[in-house]
Amino acid sequence: MLFFSIPQRLTSPSCITFCTAVALAVVGCHRAATPDAYGNFEANEVSVSSQASGQLLSFTPVEGARLRQGELAGIVDTSQLSLQRAQIIAQQQATSARVAEAGNQIGVYTAQLDIARRNYERMQRLLAEHAATAQQRDQAERDYKTLIAQIAAARAQQQSVSREVSSATAQVAEISDRIRKSKIINPEAGTVLATYVKEGEVVQNGQPLYKIADVDTLILRAYITEKQLSTVKLGQHVQVHVDQGGKLISLPGIVRWISSKAEFTPTPVQTRDERADLVYAIKIYVVNSNGAAKIGMPADVSLAAPPRTT
Repeated sequence: MLFFSIPQRLTSPSCITFCTAVALAVVGCHRAATPDAYGNFEANEVSVSSQASGQLLSFTPVEGARLRQGELAGIVDTSQLSLQRAQIIAQQQATSARVAEAGNQIGVYTAQLDIARRNYERMQRLLAEHAATAQQRDQAERDYKTLIAQIAAARAQQQSVSREVSSATAQVAEISDRIRKSKIINPEAGTVLATYVKEGEVVQNGQPLYKIADVDTLILRAYITEKQLSTVKLGQHVQVHVDQGGKLISLPGIVRWISSKAEFTPTPVQTRDERADLVYAIKIYVVNSNGAAKIGMPADVSLAAPPRTT
């Protein structure tokens, strides 16, 4: 049996503590799993724009606030539109009265036409029996044909006025739609990321007002190598790791999209291979109910499914 003598300075408490720490670090390095992919979080952001022009009478979105789908986010002044609609409705009512008047006139002409027709036919019989003159027959014919022409003119006028009523109806519908669009309705539930206007400002049609996104479910755009491509499938469960307060936490994720085209690795993303190698982008949907992940935050991915708990 051989005995070795250990120098006294190597058995000091400080040296033993240092060696223990180094050993644990080495063991920890061996135990730490190398991530399979890297990426950054993003979200399906929606930019809400104004659909009307005018002054913002109210505007409730605040950065960081949550809005429900269908919630009223603001109102654009519509006083001028309301006045225009009232004016067109009044004109429409007057035009409708003209349509009714033309219809009544046609009814009067129709009754007179029936009498004129019978008188014309009677004059023709009397003329054949030499009981009336040709002049009397011509007068009856003239009265009969004049009423026919008057009825045709009245019907043409009625159609023209009816078209005016239809045009006014379309104008009222258009203005009503513009008034409806003056209400800014939030399109989807989410958190307000940014606002671009304030209450009282004058906005234009199509001007962005605020940006919203659902941050309860974020999308991790990560990149994998060609060798890993065959091992990744749509619907696959993976583990996503983010740094929170110096601690690495794991979030479950599901692969929802895999790119069909290779690309060079983006600059902000690091992979195990060289940056110049071709990689494939994937989108991993991550439930972010505790708010650990943020838009733009880096994360790494373990393609192995998380262990199931029994």
